[in-house]
Amino acid sequence: MDEKLPSLKDVIACYDLAPKKSLGQHFLLNPSVLEKIVTTAGDLSEYSVIEVGPGPGGLSRVICEKGCRHFYLIEKDDRAIEGLSLLEKHFKTPLTILAKDALEVSAHTLGDSPRKLISNLPYNVSVPLFLRWLEHIQDFDLLVLMFQKEVALRLKAKPSTPDYGRLSVITQLVADVELLFDLPPGAFSPPPKVVSSIIRVRPKKKPPTIDFNSFEKLTAAAFGQRRKMLRSSLKSLMKNPEELLEKAGIEPTSRAEELTPQDFFNFYQHWRLS
Repeated sequence: MDEKLPSLKDVIACYDLAPKKSLGQHFLLNPSVLEKIVTTAGDLSEYSVIEVGPGPGGLSRVICEKGCRHFYLIEKDDRAIEGLSLLEKHFKTPLTILAKDALEVSAHTLGDSPRKLISNLPYNVSVPLFLRWLEHIQDFDLLVLMFQKEVALRLKAKPSTPDYGRLSVITQLVADVELLFDLPPGAFSPPPKVVSSIIRVRPKKKPPTIDFNSFEKLTAAAFGQRRKMLRSSLKSLMKNPEELLEKAGIEPTSRAEELTPQDFFNFYQHWRLS
């Protein structure tokens, strides 16, 4: 670092970075919390590291301080780009700033493998982004992400519990998820109305092969009317759900919330071969 960086609050003031509700922005500025989040990702030195929605660059600074092979920052908010460019002048870590919507970027292709992705996700696009990354989870070594706590609980939820649903099934089929710690609203500027959770996601060593588009359609039909028996809820997707359920060893009177991710995969295989 050549000289002292302006504080995050000074960057926000200088570049008129008042958080925008439309972008789901809630900035995390506490240095110890930022350090704690990045530390959970382990050693970064040999990795391509990706961050989505860096805003004023709180996490970004810690990542640059620790160093990595190459750092990619994806930021949709044009106001933040000039402030993030300060990092290039103050740190030796090679970095690339992409002024783009993260939903339009194939994050799994950035840099060379191995890759780690570390982000405090904008609340309004967190689930769509995460599903995109799950589809290519084998291209990442690790993801450390911040979600609303209610979303984080869905990722880890077990069958026959209120939080269990489509997101639980898809996530647990291809990845292992750890809930690390919570962050209260007061940790952010401005404070959100919800508690946030930091999670760590690792790809399974031998995940089943699925076509994500088809599998999402299956889980959408199954959970779309979750109180209905599967023999009824799946009729919107296939002609003979009862027969296929029996072939997969699943009671046709079962409800979606009773099936494990593996049950869903077994049924998916029978459906795709029918």
